[in-house]
Amino acid sequence: MENVDVFTCEAKGRGLKAVKEFWAGDVIFAERAYAAVVFDSLTHLVCHTCFKRHEKLQRCGQCKFAHYCDRTCQKDAWANHKNECSSIKRHGKAPNENIRLAARILWRIEKEGGGLTEGCLVSIDNLQNHVDHFGDEEKKEMRIDLESFLEFWPPDNKQFGMTYISHILGVINCNGFTLSDQRGLQAVGVGIFPNLCLVNHDCWPNCTVIFNNGKIELRALGKISVGEELTVSYVDFLNVSEDRKQQLKKQYYFDCTCEHCQKGIKDDLMTAVKEGNEKPSKELVKDVIQFSKETLEKIDAARTEGIYHQVVKLCRECLDKQDPVLGDTNLYLLRILSIMSEVLSYLQLFDEAAGYSKRMVDGYMKLYHPNNAQLGMALMRAGVTQWHAGLIEAGHGMICKAYAILLVTHGSTHPITKDLEAMRVQSEMELRMFQENEFMYYKMREAALQNQTIQVMPEPAANEISPGIFQKK
Repeated sequence: MENVDVFTCEAKGRGLKAVKEFWAGDVIFAERAYAAVVFDSLTHLVCHTCFKRHEKLQRCGQCKFAHYCDRTCQKDAWANHKNECSSIKRHGKAPNENIRLAARILWRIEKEGGGLTEGCLVSIDNLQNHVDHFGDEEKKEMRIDLESFLEFWPPDNKQFGMTYISHILGVINCNGFTLSDQRGLQAVGVGIFPNLCLVNHDCWPNCTVIFNNGKIELRALGKISVGEELTVSYVDFLNVSEDRKQQLKKQYYFDCTCEHCQKGIKDDLMTAVKEGNEKPSKELVKDVIQFSKETLEKIDAARTEGIYHQVVKLCRECLDKQDPVLGDTNLYLLRILSIMSEVLSYLQLFDEAAGYSKRMVDGYMKLYHPNNAQLGMALMRAGVTQWHAGLIEAGHGMICKAYAILLVTHGSTHPITKDLEAMRVQSEMELRMFQENEFMYYKMREAALQNQTIQVMPEPAANEISPGIFQKK
């Protein structure tokens, strides 16, 4: 932690600032979790030590709850799992993830004390819990969690007071960091990282956080000067400033005063309507937005039930209403385009999905920070969709842009960046083939898609092109 200093200001409280200059992609610090657990729904699919997904995991022979990649992961986990294992056997079942995480934190405090631990700038005792700001519903949930915790906590272990247990549950509520699988594509668990808790929020931050190989990394998104505050975004930027402020107030109990929220920067793009001689009326825009909200609710229901053709139908109906009214960067249009391209790709209707995915990333690039991780992932997915649709030039271009962003946000050693590098090399090779002999490229591609041995036909003369040969193009 020699790269940062803790400071305090009246408006934000504690924060971290840089003690040296950083550039895009630099790792400012890395930190292992003080304690972490796998989500309830994935306990049998994800290793409880390294948080990697595996098809075949080894189960703990005693509690039958914890799962591991192999004996190595199981041995590494025993110090943290020992108390949990006996409590699960005594209790008869494992409690929810919040209770399991609170128990792991308190077992470590019981062993090491609640003060500063090695490498930490702040103790668990001094983290914000915001329990005093809880509403009635949150207080009710807290009481239920307290009862569940007391049932799970072993009677022969150190007994902590209700106030202290509430503090730990409050810390988890507002400081829990989501852990991803090894490729960074799915949230699989939650952990507490004390140093990361000191990094304040900004809607247009200068840092990003990524989970890589068992540690979180705080990475610079651009040049950071000596003495500059380090910030990350607690919420997705793709919401108008007022909605982001409400979300931050509800979830993290503070009023955002960043420049983008104060000035409403990019709000005009996020709420854009069609420009032209006949600008749509306010009433029409309001009706289309309301229709979009209702459609998104129906889409969520259809996706939950796995009725993907219904999702496509709903998206088409919504786009028919949106396209004449909403601008290319309007959030409601982009949300429908995102769902449409994702579902069509899942259904392997790549030709149709390609057009929607391109419109989506064109809008994203006008809204997101140029080194935003979400933008990089969206470009990667869109590039793969273009590639599958046979649009090799567009696909390779998007994959290259995604690779450049993920080198900054994830680093060259992250598995998803390595996957992307392999795609970039493969698509570049295919692009060269396409540029040298377009006919041969499509012939080889068609054979590969059909998993057949290629049968080369004589290339027709320019004036004898048969209809249908370049149908894919």
